[in-house]
Amino acid sequence: MTSPSPRPLRVGLIGHGFMGAAHSHAWRTAHRFFDLPLTPELRTLAGRSRETLTASAERYGFASVTTRWQDVVEDPEIDLVDICTPGDTHREIALAALAAGKHVLCEKPLANSVAEAEEMADAARAASARGVRSLCGFSYRRTPALAFARRLVEEGFVGDLRQVRAQYLQDWLADADAPMTWRLEKETAGSGALGDIGAHVVDLVQWITGTDIESVSGTLATVVPTRPAAGAMQGLGGKGDAAGERREVTVDDTALFSVRLADGVLGSFEATRMAQGRKNAMRIELHGSDGAIAFDFERMNELETYDATAPAGRQGFTRVLTTEPEHPYAAAWWPTGHGLGYEHTFTHEIADLVRAIGEGTDPSPSFDEALRVQRVLAAVEASHADDSRWTAVGPTPSTASTTEETAR
Repeated sequence: MTSPSPRPLRVGLIGHGFMGAAHSHAWRTAHRFFDLPLTPELRTLAGRSRETLTASAERYGFASVTTRWQDVVEDPEIDLVDICTPGDTHREIALAALAAGKHVLCEKPLANSVAEAEEMADAARAASARGVRSLCGFSYRRTPALAFARRLVEEGFVGDLRQVRAQYLQDWLADADAPMTWRLEKETAGSGALGDIGAHVVDLVQWITGTDIESVSGTLATVVPTRPAAGAMQGLGGKGDAAGERREVTVDDTALFSVRLADGVLGSFEATRMAQGRKNAMRIELHGSDGAIAFDFERMNELETYDATAPAGRQGFTRVLTTEPEHPYAAAWWPTGHGLGYEHTFTHEIADLVRAIGEGTDPSPSFDEALRVQRVLAAVEASHADDSRWTAVGPTPSTASTTEETAR
């Protein structure tokens, strides 16, 4: 007698651009490589343009489309709402979905302000008491090498932590005539490189070390103050033509900030989308009394480890290829030595979320954890506005979830 198939988890996805594509792939893939208590089912895709929406739904595998996100939230046939929209819409959609009893996956940063994030975290906490789960999409936590780094820190490999370095370097805006996008408007995006990519390394450092950032000293810069408006470059006789309309950039291009962790350890952070030649160089280094760990996402299947307790003459960084079944998540995939890619981090995220929903536990990172990141971002902006003075990060919610995802 065959066992019954897992019941479906019916998904409504709002937003079908870059993140919508990544999430859709993960929803289609997770249950095919991980044993999950529920089977994701792609029900409805929501977006603004019906023409592009219909094409995306066919490509991603959704059964229906709508140009109203409210239809997704109000549909009794949908169990989970996945929010892949710009930051200025996160609060409204998430609050409506939680109130409707839908599980929620919301992309990072959680919101465009601490006040919005606080409201969302409060709502998620209340919904959790009713069995409704929520997750903020800091997908890089599910990189096997970084999950392994966290395990090493927990096991005491680096000893007493002494210093942290974190960078996120990209170059897709290095061209001063790259066109304007919503990511360059504060009203829509909340912040620039700081929130878009800096949020990732803030979350990772706190997660890997298990220690919150307590205070910051930061400086922000807008390197290119104006950008060609969408479509302004067409028919103007060449790149950068002065006749083209340009719009003001209202967010930072580069963010530099020092941090002090709760245990007194200092760290240096950098986030920029102006670093020529760096495509997705997210770098984390931890240095401790007994060793060090170094990671660069452009070599995402590798972790460098340094054992300072080894005999003199035998010390040096060791390259660990994190593709073995002993490493987090890797056993579900390919034969030993066969690497994973960016898309796998989202598949792992979905697998952890579905497992938590099926088990009735709160996944991580919770909205409370995402709120903590939002407080750090706000403190950096406040420090910049106050001549880079050291600025305290707001309090950690006392009821914040400490649940960890299971790296299987």
